Amino acid sequence: MSGASVIEQVTTRFVAHGDLAHLALFLWALGASFLLVMTLRELSGANRRFDDFVRELARFNTRHNDFSS
Repeated sequence: MSGASVIEQVTTRFVAHGDLAHLALFLWALGASFLLVMTLRELSGANRRFDDFVRELARFNTRHNDFSS
């Protein structure tokens, strides 16, 4: 069973029962959840890069302070 046929079956079932509003709400929730996951993934990556930057800056400051003493 392919992914497209599952989607077609779900859509057909919702249309047969007249639950188009529920289908629309489900698709909206699915899209919003996907966007949230992608946003959290990007935020996690940005946080990791910022942490690396701060760590390198601390190493630079430590080296600079050692040479100035």
